[in-house]
Amino acid sequence: MPTVTRWMIKSSLLFFVAALIIRFIQSLSVLQEVLPWISVLGSVYFHLFMVGWISQLIFGVVYWMFPKQSAERPRGSESLAWAVFWLLNIGLLLRAIGEPLNALEPGKTWGILLAASALLQWLAGMAFVVNTWSRVKER
Repeated sequence: MPTVTRWMIKSSLLFFVAALIIRFIQSLSVLQEVLPWISVLGSVYFHLFMVGWISQLIFGVVYWMFPKQSAERPRGSESLAWAVFWLLNIGLLLRAIGEPLNALEPGKTWGILLAASALLQWLAGMAFVVNTWSRVKER
């Protein structure tokens, strides 16, 4: 298994656990009375679950298991795969920080974090497509 795939899969598992912890904390009504900011974590939960766990797990497995591109570069560009990893994870962390801050203090500069997050995640998605496209072919 390629190193970048291991990093993606292990990171996806960490994001899965983080998403479950957030959802569990949100389910405790006692905590919501004491810590009202917990109610704004719904979007963070969604992004950690869908992008951090599901998408990243898919990206890692696709990089590892899809048909070979060529004998010289069986999985495409390894550096592009690492770019996907870093762009996606930095974007997710910015989202996890910026989303609740922006919800709690709208109008502040926290929206910049969300815009940067969206851009980084979009770039990760485009890089993934570029690196994977030629591996989707008939036998």
